[in-house]
Amino acid sequence: MNALAERLRACREKLHLSQEYVANYMDMGRATVTQIELGNRKVTAEELAQFSILYGLSCDELLLGGQTHPTTKLTEGFYELDEKDQEEIMHLIQFKKMMKNKRLK
Repeated sequence: MNALAERLRACREKLHLSQEYVANYMDMGRATVTQIELGNRKVTAEELAQFSILYGLSCDELLLGGQTHPTTKLTEGFYELDEKDQEEIMHLIQFKKMMKNKRLK
């Protein structure tokens, strides 16, 4: 069984969801969910996105098993902020870059 298949099955079981429930949510047959969880069928990008929403995890977390790159987490967090907070973060980044450049000189 491949790692993605194992993670998808583990996520479903952790949330106490049946394969039937997942199949209905995903608009596919239960047998298809079984094949995916056994690693016998590949997952499309669209399906991965649907699993991500259903299980409340990023696609990276599903694909990489919680090894989400820090940049991904930062990006997701940034877009959850309102415009004013985003602007403040951008100013902070500029300030930190300026301070780094001064240290390097």
